[in-house]
Amino acid sequence: MPRPTQLLHPSHTPAPTRAAATLLLLRDGAEGLEVLLTRRSAQARFAPGAYVFPGGGLDAADAQSHGLASRRPQQDDLQLTHAIAAIRESFEELGVLLALHADDRWVEQQDIDALDRQGDFAAQCAARGLTLAADRVYWLAHWITDRDLPIRFDVPFMVARMPDGQQPVADESEQFEPVWLRPQDALARHAAGELHLIHPTIRTLEWLGAQASVDAVLALSATTEQPLWTSCPRGGWLGGRKVSVMEHEPAYGELELSCPDGQLLHRLDWQSEQAVGLLRNVQRLTAANPGFMTGPGTNSYLVGDPATGHVAIDPGPDEPEHIERLWRAAGGDIRAIVCTHSHPDHSPGAARLQTLVEQTGRPQPPILGLASGPHSRHDSHFTPERELADGEQLRLCGPAGEARHTLRVLHTPGHAANHVCLLLEEDGLLFSGDHVLNGSTTVVAPPDGNMNDYLDSLDRLLAVCAEWQVGFILPAHGHVLGNAAQAIERLKAHRLAREAKVAAAMRALPDGQLDDWVRLAYDDAPERLWPVAKLSLQAHVQRIESLGGFNV
Repeated sequence: MPRPTQLLHPSHTPAPTRAAATLLLLRDGAEGLEVLLTRRSAQARFAPGAYVFPGGGLDAADAQSHGLASRRPQQDDLQLTHAIAAIRESFEELGVLLALHADDRWVEQQDIDALDRQGDFAAQCAARGLTLAADRVYWLAHWITDRDLPIRFDVPFMVARMPDGQQPVADESEQFEPVWLRPQDALARHAAGELHLIHPTIRTLEWLGAQASVDAVLALSATTEQPLWTSCPRGGWLGGRKVSVMEHEPAYGELELSCPDGQLLHRLDWQSEQAVGLLRNVQRLTAANPGFMTGPGTNSYLVGDPATGHVAIDPGPDEPEHIERLWRAAGGDIRAIVCTHSHPDHSPGAARLQTLVEQTGRPQPPILGLASGPHSRHDSHFTPERELADGEQLRLCGPAGEARHTLRVLHTPGHAANHVCLLLEEDGLLFSGDHVLNGSTTVVAPPDGNMNDYLDSLDRLLAVCAEWQVGFILPAHGHVLGNAAQAIERLKAHRLAREAKVAAAMRALPDGQLDDWVRLAYDDAPERLWPVAKLSLQAHVQRIESLGGFNV
């Protein structure tokens, strides 16, 4: 993991979380699934004026009320406590009570009207012989409030069917204006500025909007006593506005690297005008070459600091403005230029950057990498001034000669025969070039690309992650990836799953050609992508044949 001395921002201790519980009350409306939302007080300390699902903090009495509640065999004590808390909060805030009489009749409105919503909840239920229907409450999601907020909650989002014959009535203190809405309508009203929603509510509504009925939601939730997803979002800035990013989204790893304690300071806009600091010793400048194959553009990285000088990784295309910005971001002090491979969006800028450094009176930095092979693309011929050796270390040293930043060279053929990745040893960072991308899978195009080599290189990177405790991957396209080993494992699983579809297509059409097989193997991809997908398809076909054919 990155050294504390290299973090951009001072350490910040997030506010502690408070245990809470939230209940999504659902019903089937005339036009589909509906959920109950209610408006929080404008004076509330947390999310004032927002429309939310009912819920609140756990009380000590909730854990002491297990004897009043029914439970499923799989519900542990903590889950039962959360279910009881959610039932209690729904009653206190909205007058909705998930409870049954001794003869298994649901409580009715007259029963609820006889209860004091400010009184001792458990005692009143016990006095009337009511059983809390905790066994009808299921976990849907688990949300932990963003680290940058002063008030934070650790809260399960649970789901239950709204009992027949009951009507929500807000307490007019904490909650106001209960309303039944289809998830899609709630989101539309939020987009129109009519309904204020916070991030966990929005994401949960997005999920609910894809569900057909209450039965469908409860069936999915009942398959496990665990939440369907768990998230502690991270905040950043995009287009001048705060955004919340979940763990599965592309920018999460970058926020985790740049602001590990949740500081709301990092901007996620793609930046070609100036370098973006990721650590004190790592900057990224994205070339202004966005496109179908390059995404937001090619990422050039600078590793080092003013005392050690810098190594430039992937200077990108030969674009004068981009090269000059890269040179300025390094203060003109570039000690070496490394090209991860020879493709035209990675290596052509190396010569211009080298010349620019030399013209300003500094020693000429060598251009390093591996030479393109005989099967490389016609636009990808590259000959470095010195070939790197697998396992070689490039060291940037301080004034006393001590190594401060060490880049280890890893030969990773697959995307291209001359592809290398670089490991920043002291900080556990992997510069992956095009071998691992964020937001897409790299193309493996024969003859220079080879799928056997590609998968073998993934295995090697997994071993490197374990040995060096690599936490983050810095790709040539896209944001920083967190959970490095998991990202590589997911990528390998995706490749093997695609290969299984390729083999199935070959079995279905044994006399077919690439154009026939791509329709079956990439039926989940837009047809406009098939010409590119066909390149990797060919690599999969060659690998399948090398293993003995599609019947193996």
